[in-house]
Amino acid sequence: MAKKKGGVGRHVTKNVPRKFQPNLHEHRIWVPELRKFVRLRVTARGLKTINKNGAYKALKKAGLVAA
Repeated sequence: MAKKKGGVGRHVTKNVPRKFQPNLHEHRIWVPELRKFVRLRVTARGLKTINKNGAYKALKKAGLVAA
């Protein structure tokens, strides 16, 4: 209800849709098979996958390294 009519105001209670963004990080990752560093914008979940499976295997599966 409007403030004039004894309410809290019309715009105070407006609802705005929430945005969900990926948790991106800029990282330099050493890839032993290529013998060089690779710069990536990778999610926190992606970093865990790289740590678990190895950089080359994760990049190959993502299609970022030629097989």
